Amino acid sequence: MFASILAVHLVISSPTMETPQSVQRIQREFRAAWIATVDNIDWPTRRDLTVASQKAELLALLDSAQKLKLNAVILQVRPSCDALYDSKLEPWSEYLTGAQGKAPEPFYDPLEFAIKEAHARGIELHAWFNPYRAQHPAQKGPLAKTHIANTHPDAVATYGTYLWLDPGHPAAAQRSLDVFLDVVRRYDLDGIHIDDYFYPYPVRDASGKEVPFPDDKSYAKYRSGGGKLDRDDWRRWSVDTFIQKVFVEKNKLKPWVKFGISPFGIYRPGHPQGIQAGIDQYAQLYADCLKWYREGWCDYLTPQLYWPIEQAPQSYTKLLAWWSEQNVKNIHLWPGNFTSRLLESNNNWKDDEIERQIRATRAQKGASGNVHFSMKALSRNARGLADRLAKGLYSELALPPASPWIDRVPPAAPNVTRQGNGLKVRPGSGRNEDLKWWVLYARKAGVLQAAKVIPFSESVEFDLRALASAGWDIGAVAVSAVDRAGNESPVARS
Repeated sequence: MFASILAVHLVISSPTMETPQSVQRIQREFRAAWIATVDNIDWPTRRDLTVASQKAELLALLDSAQKLKLNAVILQVRPSCDALYDSKLEPWSEYLTGAQGKAPEPFYDPLEFAIKEAHARGIELHAWFNPYRAQHPAQKGPLAKTHIANTHPDAVATYGTYLWLDPGHPAAAQRSLDVFLDVVRRYDLDGIHIDDYFYPYPVRDASGKEVPFPDDKSYAKYRSGGGKLDRDDWRRWSVDTFIQKVFVEKNKLKPWVKFGISPFGIYRPGHPQGIQAGIDQYAQLYADCLKWYREGWCDYLTPQLYWPIEQAPQSYTKLLAWWSEQNVKNIHLWPGNFTSRLLESNNNWKDDEIERQIRATRAQKGASGNVHFSMKALSRNARGLADRLAKGLYSELALPPASPWIDRVPPAAPNVTRQGNGLKVRPGSGRNEDLKWWVLYARKAGVLQAAKVIPFSESVEFDLRALASAGWDIGAVAVSAVDRAGNESPVARS
């Protein structure tokens, strides 16, 4: 089913009507939020919480996401060469248990728990990694003996108040690749995700001069081995090589697991004309994200467009249009939104800025969703945004857009049996491998509409009275199957 990755990509993002059955197919839009664990931004809120409290907090965030009809969360599982999951490669995170290397007691695997609970709510779970950061200044305790800074110190550099994996050191790149693929292999993920930290953001000394990243030894070894690139190009090549390997190797394991990259929202100052930025990620972070995008080395790009629409030097809509124009492979373009700015009172962000950005994204050809930073802005209903989204822009269910370069053939329609208020659903005869969701349709305003997304199992029994109590007409219902690539089957009516 996933034997080949097609060279030409298509984005399917708009709902369709199926006639003559009058079934309004479920909308397609990526609606996601980051759940940041670094410095306990979103979860867990403290490092000394009991396991029961950790689980309760995470369930509350997932319940908020479900209530808002989000269809994905992006959970940070590797903030700084540590792990918020059971790993044999890296130590448990201090942000989880208060001490790096200490497992939760009683034991549980937070990532496994999060995946199970997200899927039960019809929500995708993407695991978010930082590929190069090795220690954040928010970490208070000592590094574990098993941390890479202790086991392989030559692969780690001190830069400002951070420890950083040297992207040009082969052991550093291999460690991050091994970590990514280990998680892809062992967990039922929907995606893996990296953010904007490649080479570190520049640090300046007391005189204001930029401090060079300390990779002399790695570069000298590259040159002594016959390398010809200058240092800047070598740094970009090192990151390019890593990005390409992640994409190629995860496709060998599980091509349906989407690989997403969330770079700084401005490729370079002057791209497009008139855009200004205090950082040039190509020249200073050595991140040629435009190359990765054009080469199709990821399944989705989430440029962090963290500025208001009217802020001309960094206009959200102008940047979004530019990124859409560069999408020559037609992969998913799902911009990131700085929704947490609404938690602040002393800024010039209007209450409806995020809603206007969502509308602008929907109006932009080639863009098909948004990712909110971060989940706590939505769960805390910053400036009433969550209430307005639930009643307006996010009032109807949506599935993430299909990924036809992974697979474009829909599964067979399911077998549906109804007895009174009970509905039993099983895979249909024909193509039904790699199923992921059942979509249950019920009638509203005279049309069958998506009422519930149910995680796939070989046999599902559903009590329709739950829909009836929520205001749905269950006199006629229908069910479709959705596979891991997002393809939806014909509906089976009952």
